[in-house]
Amino acid sequence: MKWVTRARPKTDRIACPWLIRRFIDPDAEILYVPPTEVLQRAEAEGAHSFDAPGTEFTRRDGKCSFEVLIDSFDLGSDHALVRLAQVVHAADIVEDVDADPLGAGLRAIGEGGLDAEADDYQLLARGSFVYDALYAWCLRRVTD
Repeated sequence: MKWVTRARPKTDRIACPWLIRRFIDPDAEILYVPPTEVLQRAEAEGAHSFDAPGTEFTRRDGKCSFEVLIDSFDLGSDHALVRLAQVVHAADIVEDVDADPLGAGLRAIGEGGLDAEADDYQLLARGSFVYDALYAWCLRRVTD
């Protein structure tokens, strides 16, 4: 399945594809497009859309897109994933950056990634390790 979102990903638009490929759709093809083209491209491609205004999976009820995907695909029984969602939320929702001690650091990685990598797909590939590592850290915390 194709999944469409806005170009120049940082926090949620790296975290969501990581979540999608790891827990929802291992063969997902992620498409980064200009913000004004997300909805039209998703419709043209028969794709899911995320993390943009009016998309299928986007911020709602105070939750970031990552949390919305967890809820939508019933992944909340994975306690490590729920813990990771707290970090992603704090990094992605400006007014909640202090909600988790790891939020500001993840936000810095996301913003710095935009300066360090010009290609969105390379940024996703490189950024996915960050989420692999954070998820492993969360797994250790919830099982200790």
